[in-house]
Amino acid sequence: MEGRWRTETKPFHAVRQTKGIPVVEDTAKASDELPLPLYLTNAVFFTLFFSVVYFLLSRWREKIRASIPLHVVTFSEIVAIFALVASLIYLLGFLGIDFVQSLILRPSGDVWSAEDEEEEEENEVLLCKEDALKVPYGQALDCSFPSLPPRVPVATTRTLLDEKPVIVTTDEDEEIIKSVVSGTLPSYSLESKLGDCKRATAIRREALQRLTGKSLSGLPLDGFDYDSILGQCCEMPVGYVQIPVGIAGPLLLNGREFSVPMATTEGCLVASTNRGCKAIHLSGGATSILLKDGMTRAPVVRFSTAKWAAELKLYLEDPHNFDTLAVVFNISSRFGRLQGIKCAIAGKNLYLRFTCSTGDAMGMNMVSKGVQNVLDFLQTDFPDMDVIGISGNFCSDKKPAGVNWIEGRGKSVVCEAIIKGDVVRKVLKTSVESLVELNMLKNLTGSAMAGALGGFNAHASNIVTAIYIATGQDPAQNVESSHCITMMEAVNDGKDLHTSVTMPSIEVGTVGGGTQLASQSACLNLLGVKGASKEVAGANSRMLATIVAGAVLAGEVSLMSALAAGQLVNSHMKYNRSSKDVSKLSS
Repeated sequence: MEGRWRTETKPFHAVRQTKGIPVVEDTAKASDELPLPLYLTNAVFFTLFFSVVYFLLSRWREKIRASIPLHVVTFSEIVAIFALVASLIYLLGFLGIDFVQSLILRPSGDVWSAEDEEEEEENEVLLCKEDALKVPYGQALDCSFPSLPPRVPVATTRTLLDEKPVIVTTDEDEEIIKSVVSGTLPSYSLESKLGDCKRATAIRREALQRLTGKSLSGLPLDGFDYDSILGQCCEMPVGYVQIPVGIAGPLLLNGREFSVPMATTEGCLVASTNRGCKAIHLSGGATSILLKDGMTRAPVVRFSTAKWAAELKLYLEDPHNFDTLAVVFNISSRFGRLQGIKCAIAGKNLYLRFTCSTGDAMGMNMVSKGVQNVLDFLQTDFPDMDVIGISGNFCSDKKPAGVNWIEGRGKSVVCEAIIKGDVVRKVLKTSVESLVELNMLKNLTGSAMAGALGGFNAHASNIVTAIYIATGQDPAQNVESSHCITMMEAVNDGKDLHTSVTMPSIEVGTVGGGTQLASQSACLNLLGVKGASKEVAGANSRMLATIVAGAVLAGEVSLMSALAAGQLVNSHMKYNRSSKDVSKLSS
């Protein structure tokens, strides 16, 4: 049975040999059959597209001002919509019909730039250089290509110096690997060319080993669904990294028990959080309250004068204009709902911070689409407005910022618990007085002395990052999500400990991104927050945010107790140091 590469691409590509290297070249295009020259066709569709867009935007703006429902359309608008769709399909092929041809016949793989065809022609010249073939082989792979379709059982074995042999499944795969190494076939196009994500990963991996001369034998290949990440999570994969997942709990939070998954390579972290969960559970549990739920995006626009920038600021912050702006914003999504706009001026530059609810999604893409709609709408009344960037860092995403610490971003949560005095002594091995004093001098005074921004805690980011990786969140957003202030106070005549964490910027979602991957989806399912809530939109993501805060509270209580009791060094020496003699380990 012939492989997919041969049967699907051969009708549209010819393979020729240049110094022993196969070069793939196009032999037939649908554009060859066009009745008009291609540049004339491009010009027609280009003009049609922008004319129709301008017409529809003008009509919809008039309807919004006249309070006419957008779904009521005239015959001319119906014709314009059909023309828009037709021209958009054409223009998706980068002002050509290659994209349409790839949808009907075969993915072309040329998804990055319109200059790839020129680069392929230049690669033919590079192939004439003998140095292009002088690339060392990497060490042998410890994994096979199980996803490769069965073909004629022809295998070749090549060796270089004292390295282990590299096994190539077939002559055909060997030719493809050589094409990638030489640059004839772009590595990023393997998935679309082969139609098999795992086979593409294996070939890319082998080509990388030959280019670098380094072995990837310790990086797993098998056991992962590479189709699930295509176009969504990771480009040009060569394997996956294993991170152990531990369970802390049960965490008794708002009357419910949760087993909290934590993906980490730091010893003591899960054990410490688990001890905090035990102390909270024995004391009757913790209470977590959601204070605010709103994702932000803040574009930066520039005007010719500061006066014009101030006029737009006043317009956006006028309550009478909010309803109109909300209608424009909300048409981008079923769940995105505009909550407010706050502006800040720097000379003639204006920063617009939009806040909106996003359902069970983390919501960055959702709010960005809504913001773009509003900017397009404002362009008519403020033609002098120059949009510099859809994000001007006034959001602020993946960076510590005072605006997130004060205003909040994502989910704002406070979580509290009263730890009984006997639990503090028997489980946490310390005293209420010692914890209160240490918290004041370390988390409050010490952080203030360091000029901390949102870092008035012991190690909130440890727990946040571990849960984020386990549940498919964006790990980089632990920067603002770990903003936390930990408070401890003696209550009930000094017998018990009241402790709390306040976290204004927990950014989580239960749909989209990495949450749809099998492992991460399983961890969300363990918490009972997998996917979108069927009862109340956004309920699952809000629940996840409260769980994160509850786990942080448990981690704070346990680490602070270890510090107060002088247990930190001993526990890390016991659980966070390898007893293996690494000098005797084989490479």
